[in-house]
Amino acid sequence: MIILVVLLIGGGVYWFTQRGSRRSDVTAPVPHTGLPALAVGPASPVPGSSGRIVVSGLTKRFGEVTAVDQLSFAVEPGRVTGFLGPNGAGKTTTLRALLGLTAPTQGTATIGGARYGELSRPMRVVGAVLEGSAAHRARTGRDHLRIICRAGGVPVQRADEVLALVGLAAAGRRQFKGYSLGMRQRLGIAAALIGNPPVLILDEPANGLDPEGIRWLRDLLRGLADQGRTILVSSHLLAEVQSLADDVVIIAGGRLVAHGTIESVLGTVAGAGRTMVRTPEPDKLIAELGEGAVVTPGADENTFYISGVDAAGIGDAARRAGITLLHLATERLDLEEVFLALTTDKAAIR
Repeated sequence: MIILVVLLIGGGVYWFTQRGSRRSDVTAPVPHTGLPALAVGPASPVPGSSGRIVVSGLTKRFGEVTAVDQLSFAVEPGRVTGFLGPNGAGKTTTLRALLGLTAPTQGTATIGGARYGELSRPMRVVGAVLEGSAAHRARTGRDHLRIICRAGGVPVQRADEVLALVGLAAAGRRQFKGYSLGMRQRLGIAAALIGNPPVLILDEPANGLDPEGIRWLRDLLRGLADQGRTILVSSHLLAEVQSLADDVVIIAGGRLVAHGTIESVLGTVAGAGRTMVRTPEPDKLIAELGEGAVVTPGADENTFYISGVDAAGIGDAARRAGITLLHLATERLDLEEVFLALTTDKAAIR
C-alpha cells in the first residue's frame, strides 16, 4: 500500500475536530509570501524545542512479533541524518510511531519535545513522506497541493511556491496519473514542504529519481539543513547517504546497532580499513610484519593489501628491514561495507 504522509489531515480537519482538548501551543504561524523559487524561507518556529527528534526506549510489538525493541536515538537540528537498516529492521514502524500513525507499546517518540498527537498545528512542525506519494489519479498536482493547503489552513498560493521549488511548475496542471515515479516523489516532497516545517521525515525520497533528480534532492536537503532544519532520511542508497548525511542511525532486528557521525560510524568496525602496499620485496615485508598482518593479494605480485596493521606500523617494519616502499596508502571501508558488517546475521525479516 502506497502511503503519502504529509501530515495534512493531521494538521487540518481531524486534529481540529478530534483532538482540540489535547493540543499544546507548540507552533506559531508562518508567513508564506515572498518565498523565492529556490528556497523555502525560515522554518516555522518551535518554541523551546528547536525541532529535535528524540526516540527513547521505543518498543512496538505486533502480537508475538517485536518490530522495534528498546530503540533510542536523537536527530539534531541543522543536520541531515540517514536512517538505515535492512528490510524488516523496523525503520517504517519507527517512522510511523514518530508521526502518530502507530502507538508505541513502550517508550516515546517526540518531535520538538512533543508527541505528534500533542502538536497544535502538525503541518507547521513536521512534513513527511512515507513509502511513496499518492494522489487522486484524475487530479492535477496543483489541485492536490491546494487541497492540502486548505486542509492545513495554509494560503493556497503556497501550492505554486512548492511546485516551483521541486521543479514541477510546468507539470502542475497535469493529472497525477500522467506523472512518472520521479515526478510523484517530487510531488510528495512538495506536499511535505507546504507547512514550511522545521522538521522533515522522508522515507526513500530518491526512489524513482534520475541522476539529475538525485543531485537536486541532495542539494535541496543540504540547503534545508543549512537553514537549521532537522532532516531524517530513510534510504537504501548507501553511497548517496554517505555523500549527503552528517549523521547515521543504523538499526537491525528492531535494535540500534550504530549511531553517530558518518566518520565515527565508519570507524566502528574493527580494522575498518586496509592499507595498499607496493614493494619489490613483498615476502620480506610480510615476514617482518608477522602474524598480526592479514594479507590480501593485489593487482600484481608486488602489490597487496594489509589489514590488522596500520600504515605507520607497516612503515616502521619496512624501515627496520631496509625494505623500499613504492606505494603506501590506507583505504577505509565505505558506508555500505560498514553497514553490511554491522547488520550481517541481524537482518532476518521477522
